[in-house]
Amino acid sequence: MPGAINIPLADSDPTLHLPRILCLHGGGVNASVFKMQCRALIARLKKHFRLVFVDGPFICNPHHDIVSVYGNHGPFRRWLRWLPEHQYVDAETASAEIHFQLRMAMDDDDALGATGEWVGLLGFSQGAKVSASLLYTQQMLKEKYGKRIASAGGAADWKFGVLLAGRAPLIVLDDRIDAPQGVGDAAEASVDFHDWPNGSSNDHVLKVPTIHMHGLKDPGLQHHRRLLKQYCQPGTARLVEWDGAHRIPIKTWDVEAVASQILDLGRELNILPPKEEGALE
Repeated sequence: MPGAINIPLADSDPTLHLPRILCLHGGGVNASVFKMQCRALIARLKKHFRLVFVDGPFICNPHHDIVSVYGNHGPFRRWLRWLPEHQYVDAETASAEIHFQLRMAMDDDDALGATGEWVGLLGFSQGAKVSASLLYTQQMLKEKYGKRIASAGGAADWKFGVLLAGRAPLIVLDDRIDAPQGVGDAAEASVDFHDWPNGSSNDHVLKVPTIHMHGLKDPGLQHHRRLLKQYCQPGTARLVEWDGAHRIPIKTWDVEAVASQILDLGRELNILPPKEEGALE
């Protein structure tokens, strides 16, 4: 029948009830490409988490690293500026656009019949920076108002982040927060940031649990290490290093290294049930 829409039965997707992780792509990519890049990680986590992929708000040229394989999968998008040709958008507007994209993706997944709690953020490169910054923004709103305040993700209460090649600095993504020293905003490109933290203040520090994955051949490794060492509270962050460049790992042992950390953290936070002795994951 022309124009008919096939609506999947609620039990046709075994992940609909699982806790959900919102996944943010890198700059010059998009949600569908990022989903393809994360296929091995999705397969490894599919019994435990539902991964939902969201498009960044701003159209841009494809990142040069993906053109040969995914160049025909546009349009491509970004979350923040990083090149001179990227149009300036003020911080309040940029933050609002990011929040809108997240909320739309979450609502769309609800409409598919998904019911799991939104628990985590996972991002690569620019998406990792934004993921960490969303956690930081949530943390700062809680500290300022003494309770959880709706921001990105509406009713979501993000419990952890998975940061694949994420670089410093953190940025604030809500105009109710004044950025302390060491923290930027959504209008500023990372390459233009110079107000690095110093002194005894820890107002710039993220206290929410995070998992960091660093490629040892990544040209931006020093920036990724800075995010971990200067911006994450000691004892809250886990590090996975792999012998790769600036890309998503796909080999079994590399994927297992980060997936096992995600599962372990999920259990520690009581998001997942304890692992049964001898059970296969």
